[in-house]
Amino acid sequence: MRAFVFPGQGSQKVGMGADLADASAAAREVFEEVDEALSQALSTVMREGPEDQLTLTENAQPAIMANSIATLRVLEREFGVVLADRGDCVAGHSLGEYSALCAVGAFALADTARLLKLRGRAMQAAVPVGEGAMCALLGADLEKAQALAEAAAEGEVCQVANDNDPGQVVLSGHKGAIERAVAMVKDHGIKRGVLLPVSAPFHCDLMRPAADAMAEALEKTPPGPFALPVYANVTAAQVTDPAQEQHLLVEQVTGRVRWRESVQAMRAAGVEGFVELGGKVLGPMIGRIDKEAQTTSVVTMADIEALAKEIG
Repeated sequence: MRAFVFPGQGSQKVGMGADLADASAAAREVFEEVDEALSQALSTVMREGPEDQLTLTENAQPAIMANSIATLRVLEREFGVVLADRGDCVAGHSLGEYSALCAVGAFALADTARLLKLRGRAMQAAVPVGEGAMCALLGADLEKAQALAEAAAEGEVCQVANDNDPGQVVLSGHKGAIERAVAMVKDHGIKRGVLLPVSAPFHCDLMRPAADAMAEALEKTPPGPFALPVYANVTAAQVTDPAQEQHLLVEQVTGRVRWRESVQAMRAAGVEGFVELGGKVLGPMIGRIDKEAQTTSVVTMADIEALAKEIG
């Protein structure tokens, strides 16, 4: 069994997608369609920067999705490798869940771009700049991270945002609480805490206004039927019902990204191989979660050709 997986925020970089667009009409069409849907030249920001523009949440989210879907379209159109025929399920990390849903036909590309633009804007607007923060805990498991979050909260929000792999958990919340958590890592048997260069505290209760905005947006643009099951971030379980997925996407804004458990659930269901489209972030993470899992990260034209040979 094979899962196709899609990276989340932090995987963006200036120049992303440029080589694919130069080499393939299928990729160019994706970037053009996203530009048109957003009425902005996002593909130019992806290709040329400036980096601070690309890093803005409202740009990074649709850009990462566009890059993943461009990679998929090249694979499907130029090499005849159709995701629905070659995969058994899909999953994505945070915004990557939208990329996954687009890949299996639940959302049209233009709608996915618009939803992610809105999601990025809403997440940015939910908390005034400077009031929230996130930190990565290295050498921490979920239990240690939760104990630290409770100890550091002191009446403020301090929650586990991402359970990425057995040695990396991310906390999110009020800036003061997150700074206290970083200062207290050693007391909780955690190797170290690193403040993350993010513009808002994602996946915690402070994101409630953004969740409300997404609930409204998804009422207007609900997911349709999808060709393969999706493993949802907030349940770490398989979803096949569009109405349930719509509800979970709203919960996902404030809920924890249960990536480690999602990978374990896919493995338990019989998935042996994981193909990451449009990034090189999830492959290594999956390798740390389960050393037996086979992972391939596909970014370049050469990567796509090699994958097509292997699974075509």
